[in-house]
Amino acid sequence: MRGVGSPFVAALAAAVGFGLGLASAPVGAAAQQLGDPDFVPRVESPAFAPGAGPLIALDEGHVNFHTIEGRFGTFAQLVRADGYRIEPLREAFSAQSLSGIDLLVIANALHPRNDGDWSRPTPSAFTTDEIEAVREWVEAGGALLLIADHMPFPGAAHELAAAFGFELNNGFAMFPGEPRGTMIFQKSRGLLADHAITDGSMGVGAIDSIANFHGEAFVSPATATDLLVLPDGVVSLMTEVAWQFEDHTPVVPVGGWSQGSVLEVGEGRIAVFGEAAMFTAQRSGEERIPMGMNAPEASQNPAFVTALVRWLTAAPRASGEGG
Repeated sequence: MRGVGSPFVAALAAAVGFGLGLASAPVGAAAQQLGDPDFVPRVESPAFAPGAGPLIALDEGHVNFHTIEGRFGTFAQLVRADGYRIEPLREAFSAQSLSGIDLLVIANALHPRNDGDWSRPTPSAFTTDEIEAVREWVEAGGALLLIADHMPFPGAAHELAAAFGFELNNGFAMFPGEPRGTMIFQKSRGLLADHAITDGSMGVGAIDSIANFHGEAFVSPATATDLLVLPDGVVSLMTEVAWQFEDHTPVVPVGGWSQGSVLEVGEGRIAVFGEAAMFTAQRSGEERIPMGMNAPEASQNPAFVTALVRWLTAAPRASGEGG
């Protein structure tokens, strides 16, 4: 970890600011990021009849920045278009509350300490009992999609991710040279893995390029498959307060680290991602710039998310498509 001069930090910050005004508080971030009501995701060949698919529960019980009726609405629309059912889960995680769920999605959870205060420390959003309940549930056949964006969200999810061998970095992964902080992961650049999720096995066609919108970096266990690999030169700014970048802000080189990884655990499956906007569609800043599936550079994101959910729930195998 090393310090950097203010011109370097300023340039990196500008690369991801794109109209956000570098909001330093959750109120500012929330006001600048709104769901895009004009974007309607579609699935050409749904895996299930409407409402007949597996049950997805979206965590809304841990000060979550993303909810079904809020900024994660596009994700809900997309999985419903594929025949899945999706409901909010507002209870603490336990064997009882997880019973009957096929896929648990956790997107940007926080500890109450960080509700309205995106500064360090960032305690775990989940109790030891909750983490153990989720681990046992996945090992017994459950599926988990854990999403933790830039600081403070990795801090809140760190202990849960560590229970599966993932080491989250509680910073801001910055992409010098990429427009508006967007990162394009392409197979041709070796940044998007060839996997059942991307090779067409999931029934949505082959995927060769997806986009995300900054976030965090993390290190996966050796048994995991990194779907999204950060290129050399990417760094993580270890800010004390979200969106506040100082000339003494330490940086960590994260080239080669992951922003999206999948792992089979016992009878279950888990996916960890370090960026949340790629799973939904939002408008950002005063200019209402598209950020997410609605961005021009993210045209394959809906297919990627669809394939990921099908892989997590083993839907193609259930319907005889292989994978």
